[in-house]
Amino acid sequence: MTELATASRPSSNHLLRRDVRFLGNILGEVLVHQGGRELFDNVEKIRETSKALRADFVPELYEEFLTTINKLNPEIRHNVIRAFAIYFQLVNIAEQNHRIRRKRDYERSAGEAVQPGSIESAIQDLKEKNLPIEDVHKLLQSISLELVMTAHPTEAMRRAVLDIHKRIADQMMELDNPSLTFREREKLRDQLLNEVVTLWQTDELRDRKPTVIDEVRNGMYFFNETLFDALPDVYDELERCLGKYYPEQAWHVPTYLRFGSWIGGDRDGNPSVTASVTWRTLNIQRGLVIHKYETVLKSLIRKMSFSTSLVEVADELLQSIEQDRAAVELRTIDAWTNDKEPYRIKITYMLQKLQNMRNEQFKGTSQRYHSPEEFIADLQLIERSLRHHYADFVADSYLKKLIRQVELFGFHLAALDVRQHSKEHENAMVEVLAKAGVTNDYASLSEEEKIKLLNGLLSDSRPLLHENATLSDSTKECLDVYRTIYRAQQEFGRDCINSYLISMTCGASDMLEVMVFAKEAGLFRRNSDGSITCTIQSVPLFETIDDLHAAPQIMSTLFNLPVYRQTVESMGNMHEIMLGYSDSNKDGGMVTANWELRLAMNELTAMAGKYDVKLKFFHGRGGALGRGGMPLHRSILAQPPHTIGGGIKITEQGEVLTSRYSMKGIAYRSLEQATSSLVKAAHLAMTPEAQENSAEEAAWDEIVLTISETARTKYQDLIFRDPGFMAFFKESTPLAEVGELNIGSRPSKRKNSERFEDLRAIPWVFSWTQSRYLLPAWYAAGTAFKTYIGEDPSKLETLRGLYRNFSFFATLIDNLQMALAKADLLIASKYAEMIKDSTIKNRIFTLITEEFETTKEMILAITGQEEILDNSPVIQESIRLRNPYVDPLSYMQVQLLTELREKRANDEDDATLLREVLLTINGIAAGLRNTG
Repeated sequence: MTELATASRPSSNHLLRRDVRFLGNILGEVLVHQGGRELFDNVEKIRETSKALRADFVPELYEEFLTTINKLNPEIRHNVIRAFAIYFQLVNIAEQNHRIRRKRDYERSAGEAVQPGSIESAIQDLKEKNLPIEDVHKLLQSISLELVMTAHPTEAMRRAVLDIHKRIADQMMELDNPSLTFREREKLRDQLLNEVVTLWQTDELRDRKPTVIDEVRNGMYFFNETLFDALPDVYDELERCLGKYYPEQAWHVPTYLRFGSWIGGDRDGNPSVTASVTWRTLNIQRGLVIHKYETVLKSLIRKMSFSTSLVEVADELLQSIEQDRAAVELRTIDAWTNDKEPYRIKITYMLQKLQNMRNEQFKGTSQRYHSPEEFIADLQLIERSLRHHYADFVADSYLKKLIRQVELFGFHLAALDVRQHSKEHENAMVEVLAKAGVTNDYASLSEEEKIKLLNGLLSDSRPLLHENATLSDSTKECLDVYRTIYRAQQEFGRDCINSYLISMTCGASDMLEVMVFAKEAGLFRRNSDGSITCTIQSVPLFETIDDLHAAPQIMSTLFNLPVYRQTVESMGNMHEIMLGYSDSNKDGGMVTANWELRLAMNELTAMAGKYDVKLKFFHGRGGALGRGGMPLHRSILAQPPHTIGGGIKITEQGEVLTSRYSMKGIAYRSLEQATSSLVKAAHLAMTPEAQENSAEEAAWDEIVLTISETARTKYQDLIFRDPGFMAFFKESTPLAEVGELNIGSRPSKRKNSERFEDLRAIPWVFSWTQSRYLLPAWYAAGTAFKTYIGEDPSKLETLRGLYRNFSFFATLIDNLQMALAKADLLIASKYAEMIKDSTIKNRIFTLITEEFETTKEMILAITGQEEILDNSPVIQESIRLRNPYVDPLSYMQVQLLTELREKRANDEDDATLLREVLLTINGIAAGLRNTG
């Protein structure tokens, strides 16, 4: 069996090629049917020429290719763009299905072949390394991973399109069923043809920006479709593997993996996220999770037909039913009339109590559940009774998963983080302190004076203001957020909101301001015995390079304040700290940002250890390489092992949500790989050498520090100190047009400003990706490596050693490889032709080209490879196959941008042209993937 499984795997790629060809043929039929032979012939000619140019670049063929694209009439051009964009959507579906197929290949081997990156591979490794069962328990108690959905606008795909994708994926998966008859296959093909026609006739573009509530509902899609089931399945697999390799005991794994959300809580730069929107978000989340529980219980009631005529159920079950009859009125649920079927009777009352949670009139009564623990208690009561009459298999099959779901999702579904910019808190504090007569000019105080004042206010149990004090609308809204958090914790449970994140944290006062406001709302209070109860934590977000440098001192200042240290103690001596990958990259470049983030984690962990505080690092990664993007399991292994002791949080943004969590099989595989990596990292952290840097690693750090400093200077020379750079960026990328794509409720700038500092990192990276430069993901690396090596060949050998032995450096190099492979400066040169000032264009494009070639040369020298991505042939091949299909969209985008901008320069506009530009943006995003 092992040989069969292994033998089938290398050839399994032909199944992927088969699926892509199958879907491509269907799309071809749709093109002929919908647009005629002329459309199909144009698409084929452009496709074949693009492939030929990638195989062998011939200048004459290139000019003919450009002429063909430029001469397309507007109607044909519009449909050609859509054809290529939809083709990528179908390819992406086929690739996701193939990932699921590969996993099933391993599972068919009946455990004889263990899939790399699986949970079983991690537990098998622990056993082979003779880790005793006591240490396995310690390891499981130490791991924690929270994945946080954000509404950051990098997902350029509508929900209606995602629904079609899911139907196509399900039907393509069914084609693998070997028992299908010829007629059933033909019927499936007809259904797929119908779906692709529907996709062709569905508008890819939103006609308006989504509201925050639209974004909340989009986020709920993933919980409803995949996560509610995939997450407990991952726990079940971990327990199965523990039972297989450590059979001495029964395992119930503690909660270590869960999801959170920013959607409806992140108000930084988004005035649409108000306190009332946050409250509505929490209600939507509760509504979904109750609906999911009701669905499971309704399914359960059909299966639980055990009769007291045949079995003896537990007395406690019968007593519970009598208590329910006395306390719960069946208002909307029909009573179960067969008295000999007690499980069905019990579940009827449970359903009624769940439904009553939607009705305010039952609050505080025994007619509803008030906590997840009450619901779990009823489920465990049923489980015990089933085991009482030896229906253990039923208990394991039906009750175990539901109990785990309630443990994971509670009655709030996912913890909602709140985020706001530090300046908003300061502005509100100025007004509140003036109104309270404390100080009339808080903003002008020094940082030391602010800390002293705020520390005193925290230590004083008296409120600052009367609840009905007259305040400006903005300050009232700021305070209402804290009151909403307090109210939410009372209604939805303590875990519904735990963290209050502070963007652009520059000093300890930024965090103390949040705690003072928390005190005003009752989230922070001093008890009669002097202890402190605090139910919200102020979480700093360190984003810029300067902020990362200041972070250890800021946190040390706070930990030295007795009142703040007590709040940390009340949170279990754990403090969350968020690190921004996007803004640090925008500020210092890819090499420097990655280095400074590593340095900050090490220094913060060492500092917190002196105060006996564990840190939970929250990694604000985007989907793109220029924003810290990488596969989830690799991002876990990229952390220094000694820094994961307090747990890990990671943002899951935009198109990453769709690629990882829209299909249950892919969601399961992503979470399985994450669990496997988490176990491996935790085991590594248990080794003595992981607790502190070795002398060798300290020497490596010094080398990377030198490289980082050179890279930062090179990067900032262009981005911040070249006077022509902003013109080059704006005119040679679709920055302005990306802002017109209705993909997010949040503005693309923090202020109505043209300053680079006020541009958000997402459109910065998204625009460079669209124009095929991918500049934020690689620029300055080559110069930094080359400067370090100089004329000394031994230093090149040193870097080769780092690549082999230093995981941080290897990850850095491999991410640079990915960026270089996706960039295309021939196409980027066409975008550069849109720049009006030829002097700026020629000078900066030459700089970029030279740096690109230098970076490529250095990466190949360090890795010893002949070509970029030789170390990842699957990804290399995927990019190679995709590029010929992305290229036409890029060239058409340049043509469209040129026409649109000429019209706008003459105070004209063209909605059709803009629409076509936006279609190319969608298509390129689907083709390159991980774009924002």
